[in-house]
Amino acid sequence: MDWLAYEMEEYAEGKNLVCGIDEAGRGPLAGPVFAAAVVLPRDTFLEGLNDSKKLSESKREQMFDKITQVALDYSIAFADEEEIDKINILQATFLAMRRAFDGLRIKPDCALVDGNRMPELGVETRLIVKGDAQSASIAAASILAKVSRDRLMKEIDRLYPDYQFAKHKGYGTQLHRDLLQKLGPCPVHRKTFLKKILKDAE
Repeated sequence: MDWLAYEMEEYAEGKNLVCGIDEAGRGPLAGPVFAAAVVLPRDTFLEGLNDSKKLSESKREQMFDKITQVALDYSIAFADEEEIDKINILQATFLAMRRAFDGLRIKPDCALVDGNRMPELGVETRLIVKGDAQSASIAAASILAKVSRDRLMKEIDRLYPDYQFAKHKGYGTQLHRDLLQKLGPCPVHRKTFLKKILKDAE
């Protein structure tokens, strides 16, 4: 598989800089949703690069360092749990993506975005379903977003150790659900995600 095919199509059409954008953390019951934007050098493919979901935690950490060293530019941003509850998870994801894109020091003239819903970025945008398994720059963005979110959830674990966020990263595992029913929500939980879980516990 040619991991740079989508990028090269854009360059062949005259684009100067192409970035990949992806998110991490749409599904969890707690914590922010993260997004990253990455501009890789035109002819560079990083050995070991893959969809973040297919890599171990240690491998993602290694690739995070490789990507940040090699990238022409990158930006990582998030929308927090309060914003998620206020505007819904889809709009919060778009907000995180816009923040990541706007945080780039060099401005691409094209963005490749994972998924099938179009964020408003103010630049030509191409959606690629399962893009994190097909595009090098989207895969790189997925790793930066995932690693950054996991690191934050480990920090949150130190604030709220009873919830064991370092283990489940806020996802709705059985452990997390059991702890929620026992302890109730804490300030980093997404209240709009908990209605059914907490109702079932009544």
